[in-house]
Amino acid sequence: MSNITACPLDCYDACEVEYKNEKLSGLKDRHTHGFLCSHLNHYGKYETIVTPRYKGKEITINEALSKLKEIIGAYQKDEILHYRGSGSFALMQEVTDHFFASFGAILTDGSLCDGAGEAGIIEGRGSNKNMPLSEIAKSDVVIFWGRNPHVTSSHLLPLIKDKTIIVIDPIKTKIAKVADLHVQIKPHSDLYLAILLSRFLHIEGGCDTEFLEEFASEYEDYYELTQTIRIKATLDKIDVTLGQIGKILELVRKKKVAIVCGVGVQKYSDGADIMRAIDAFAVMLGLFGKDGCGVSYLGNSKECITSPFNSKSKKVSKVNTEFSNFKTVFIQGANPLSQMPDSLRVKESIGKVENIVYFGLYENETSEVADLVIPAKSFLHKSDIRTSYSHNVMSLMPKVIDSEIGISEYDLSAYLCEEFDIEIQAEEFYIKHFKSFATKNLDGSLHVENREEIPYKDGFNTDDSEFAFLEEYEAKTADDNKFYLITPKSTTSLNSQFKREKSIYIHSSLGFYEDEIISVTSTCGSLKLKVKYNNDLRTDCVLIYSGTKGVNNLTSSQHSFDGKCAIYQENMVELGGY
Repeated sequence: MSNITACPLDCYDACEVEYKNEKLSGLKDRHTHGFLCSHLNHYGKYETIVTPRYKGKEITINEALSKLKEIIGAYQKDEILHYRGSGSFALMQEVTDHFFASFGAILTDGSLCDGAGEAGIIEGRGSNKNMPLSEIAKSDVVIFWGRNPHVTSSHLLPLIKDKTIIVIDPIKTKIAKVADLHVQIKPHSDLYLAILLSRFLHIEGGCDTEFLEEFASEYEDYYELTQTIRIKATLDKIDVTLGQIGKILELVRKKKVAIVCGVGVQKYSDGADIMRAIDAFAVMLGLFGKDGCGVSYLGNSKECITSPFNSKSKKVSKVNTEFSNFKTVFIQGANPLSQMPDSLRVKESIGKVENIVYFGLYENETSEVADLVIPAKSFLHKSDIRTSYSHNVMSLMPKVIDSEIGISEYDLSAYLCEEFDIEIQAEEFYIKHFKSFATKNLDGSLHVENREEIPYKDGFNTDDSEFAFLEEYEAKTADDNKFYLITPKSTTSLNSQFKREKSIYIHSSLGFYEDEIISVTSTCGSLKLKVKYNNDLRTDCVLIYSGTKGVNNLTSSQHSFDGKCAIYQENMVELGGY
């Protein structure tokens, strides 16, 4: 067996890993740079589920599979829901979709993460292509817009040394503290800032008119749209100065610029418009299709890859799933009782399901209420293959060590397909199928074939090859008497995996004592948390990390206008004593 594999986590970096002497380390060459994030460095320290159980009683894996077959066979096909998350992010995870779709069960669609932003990108560009890390490395200026690389993409850090750094973020993050410019913008103001940047760029004659005439000829119409914003009132509302806008334009003028966006900028009902407006600023600068330039978000990790698995079925939203409509719910690689918005509604709905099946690695709120718990295999104990949404490498994930614990996604699906007379190919067939979409580079790495290293070099993927600017936008207002809720990733956890946070972080000037228990309330629900001070926050913001127990009591299960995405940060909260 090989001792070289790849990280299974749903993360920008998609590191390549060496397993040696029961330890994991990052490959020294290529994009991993010889180091791993804190999650993978401590991967073996987190206790996983070892033994299956049914109704609280431990059973064997064979008994668990028999019980699963019995549960699935006992109901009408449309009474069964397959709810699959991205707790393990690799291509073979979808094999369970193949069984459930072929069987006739219901699957999910929509996004808890990035769907609104992707919708906006596709509306403007016609596709959502990666800006590879290799291109960011060539930039002169990097704008981190709502992205905290020390937490979510640390393998970017070696690539940005000696570059001009601009940070746009409500939090004074670690990267913001060393940046050439930090704009500590009010949350949910990114749309206005992006529009104003385009407006002043045009006023100053800084647009790349040659690029615009060829690939975005309606830029004058967009400039007219930017003029509908009242400058002084808007600057006051978003807490940005004219001088800061001028400084941004000064730093990016005639430079290779990479705008690196996080998902936080689009966790709103108008998230698609926000990403489209950021893209529009990049278009006005002429950043697409050029060396070291572009906008990096979450690219389509499956671009140029065709799945061999059947996923044609009726689907329900992953954001506001009504679990009570089903008799059996099979949950894989997900913790909906924690990570879905409006947790109180989810708890009530899932409590009405006759059979909850949980298939995963770790105990959590969902495994605690499950009738049947089936442990999954760790990535070290099975074969898989993965791609990334921030670079074009395809990484092999061969089994590196044997283990009797758990069952892989393929083996579970193969069992069910055989029992219910559904055709399925050998595991090797699917691995080979995915590998067929890769080509080997000179450094020995596999890259997804036919992906553009410099995306949009020949224009955009719209019908006329031109960028489609926003034609209108909807102004949003916030309640100034409440606090903005920010829910970023933590250094110690990845959503509800690993070591989860337990506190609310607020500015020390707000009048609460550190370690005091306070109530946090929104229109959806409330919870009580211990106070920790963080004076890197704005005074109108509170921070509760994603994965903190109960945080989604506060969030709405409404969708974004486009992209069928959760809108976690469009939830104002109030603070009160215990």
